[in-house]
Amino acid sequence: MAGQVTVDPARKKATHFMCGTHLWGVIAACACAYFARLSYSHVQTGEYDWPHDGLTIATYAIWILLMAGLTIEVQCWRERTFFFLVFANFVMGFVVAVWSRATLNDVRNLRVASTVVWGLAALASLTTVFNTPSSKA
Repeated sequence: MAGQVTVDPARKKATHFMCGTHLWGVIAACACAYFARLSYSHVQTGEYDWPHDGLTIATYAIWILLMAGLTIEVQCWRERTFFFLVFANFVMGFVVAVWSRATLNDVRNLRVASTVVWGLAALASLTTVFNTPSSKA
């Protein structure tokens, strides 16, 4: 029939989102390295204040949903690792934003953990730059 729309129920997911595309891996590595440095500078200067307003909490929640979706969507272990590490960082930020009674030591420990996880995410994103996509991911 003319004008009939057919839907393919067996839509195949793309295997790679970032792998083999040098630009996205480099941009992600630079962004994660920046956030690692920023988090480290907060620890270095003893700055442990954290906003607890509704907008900050909602922003973290949206980023968590986005990263969870991307983590589930990709099939490549390198990309999945990267998105999971970014997801973990946003979860830590969300926890501190919601946890208004956190002590300065608790916030400091989360900032240190965040520094490490951002650094690992930068390294994970670089693996997508230097490895070419394979059909088996």
